[in-house]
Amino acid sequence: MRTTFKNISLLTLGLIAGVLAALQFSASAQNTSGPLPVDELRLLAGVFGLINQEYVEPVDDKALLISAIKGMVSSLDPHSAYLDSKEFSEMQEHARGRFAGLGIEISSEEGLVKVINPIEGTPAARAGIRAGDLITQLDSKPVRGMSLDQAVRRMRGQPGTKITLTIYRKSEERTFPLTLTRAEIHVQSVKAVALDPHTAWVRINSFQETTVPDLARKLKELSEQNPGLKSLILDLRNNGGGLLQGAVGVAAAFLPPDVTVVTTNGKAQDAKRDYRATLANYRLAEDGDPLANLPAWAKTIKMVVLVNAYSASASEIVAGALKDHKRAILIGKTTFGKGSVQTVRNLSETSAVKLTTAYYYTPSGTSIQALGIAPDLAVDQNAEGDPDEVLVTREIDSEKHLRNKQHPEDKEISGRELRRVAELRRLEEENLKKTPEEREKDKRKKPVEFGSADDFMLQQARAYLRGEKPQLSRSKLESASF
Repeated sequence: MRTTFKNISLLTLGLIAGVLAALQFSASAQNTSGPLPVDELRLLAGVFGLINQEYVEPVDDKALLISAIKGMVSSLDPHSAYLDSKEFSEMQEHARGRFAGLGIEISSEEGLVKVINPIEGTPAARAGIRAGDLITQLDSKPVRGMSLDQAVRRMRGQPGTKITLTIYRKSEERTFPLTLTRAEIHVQSVKAVALDPHTAWVRINSFQETTVPDLARKLKELSEQNPGLKSLILDLRNNGGGLLQGAVGVAAAFLPPDVTVVTTNGKAQDAKRDYRATLANYRLAEDGDPLANLPAWAKTIKMVVLVNAYSASASEIVAGALKDHKRAILIGKTTFGKGSVQTVRNLSETSAVKLTTAYYYTPSGTSIQALGIAPDLAVDQNAEGDPDEVLVTREIDSEKHLRNKQHPEDKEISGRELRRVAELRRLEEENLKKTPEEREKDKRKKPVEFGSADDFMLQQARAYLRGEKPQLSRSKLESASF
């Protein structure tokens, strides 16, 4: 068998020798740490040839090599990926805040699709999908075994077409189907209202190409309509991130000019950056400075930033910058902990690699990665506490996550597991005492609508701004991160 495999390897090596030569040239040109591993490349060629000769069904050579590339990139961490022409196009559409689909931001968890954020006003949000839900099937096809990209493709589609998702909701220990109709998704990046004559609420759903000018316009409207504003609540809950320039621009709107918003550090020289509150660092268009006409109070108004476990990446950049510069108080829950930079490198006109190239650091030099940002005041989302918080997973819970180089994680991970086990045991005992009617009531309970009168976390933020003492979280699960 060994001799057969060796022969296949030698026969096939010639088929991909050109590819390997190109790789060798590319690696040398970029000054890698050493020569490419010839034995492993020969092994790749051997497996490629073995599949061609003996696999039960015909396999397209090009598709096989693309699959190998996808597997290679996706094995690095949860956020790196190879993007074919369709995926590359969809990523660009999403950055512009316009695409066709269901309106959910997702990640993977234990081979399933995990909902990070159902975008407000979309089919997913209207159907009652919640952050933390797990999607187990798409039109009766099991998700386990699909890549995240494959799952995204199945959920995208022409507006007006339907798809049935099978949802597993951990907090209710039940599985149920939901049929959704795809739609053209127009994401409203920024929402802003005056809660009273003295308090404004500004919610950012995601960081897109239009986020910074949209924020500037909303702040100007608030100023014109409410001349007595004294405080502002910036809501970043369930905001999974987006464009780095958008995050820098949002932070710059409230910070003094030219201060550091975030720094990055990676292997390549262009991954070592200091992003400051300057136009050059948040410019995405050529039509002037979108923050040029901000109301004067934007730099001095008393601020609270709301965050939770689904505030990730660009949201954490903004929260970290405003916290480090003592510009705002953070209220809510520890953030997700996605402190890595993904850079899109074009491979051709229609394909690219989204590759993790650096770590984010707050202005004080603290890494966001895995541990996230702990709030100044830990506050629950619900008045009666957050019993399903034990089921919430963050970056640190992913097996493939990049480790935080500043803070050893083993103690944190083991502590989270011990607290989770204890809390699950307590919840199980409580559930056993509940009547069938109480259990049914729990199932019918709807998620809180951010910005509503029932938004307990928001109300605690308002209490803080009035000088009152907010009701702090009773949870024992809050991370002891920085």
